[in-house]
Amino acid sequence: MIKVLLAEDVQMVRGALVALLNLEPDIDVVASVAKGDEILPAVVANKPDVAVLDIDLPGMDGLSAATAIHDTAPATRTLILTSLGRPGTLRRALNARVNGFILKDAPIGELAAAIRGVSVGRRVIDSQLALSAWDTDDCVLTPRELEVLRLASDGADATEIATTLFLSVGTVRNYLTAATAKLDARNRVDAVRIARKSGWF
Repeated sequence: MIKVLLAEDVQMVRGALVALLNLEPDIDVVASVAKGDEILPAVVANKPDVAVLDIDLPGMDGLSAATAIHDTAPATRTLILTSLGRPGTLRRALNARVNGFILKDAPIGELAAAIRGVSVGRRVIDSQLALSAWDTDDCVLTPRELEVLRLASDGADATEIATTLFLSVGTVRNYLTAATAKLDARNRVDAVRIARKSGWF
């Protein structure tokens, strides 16, 4: 039996996936959690073969959880199950060393097959998304520009961002201006939209 942990914050989706996966003859969902910060304790307690993780989770996002799993419980493989089918998101997932990446609108049979593939050491990635990621340019922003823009996307103003990152307000404004220019955006809001659409945060 392949022991699976499932992390999904929407209760109805989580319940449906657990029920459907448990119908598979060789898959046993040994734990299901709704928050990202519940993932690692559940992995340690249940020792699943595969952790199926949504990206957008409260507490800790699925990609950060995947990195923590690889560092703490390397025997558990990670499979991202998400509706965020963007090339940039896939690139971030690969940087987090996930073993698989599949979209939520895939049939349950594809998810079960992906779990089986990941459990035996194969890397399983949605083929169309892999092709589009191959053709997409890397993020043009520096890590600091991206971090400043991400904080701005959460509603923080320049002063709050400066306090959070221990920078001067002028430096924060320079980073935001540079990010906007590099993305050929009309303004900061447009830069945030472009970065989100590209899956950079």
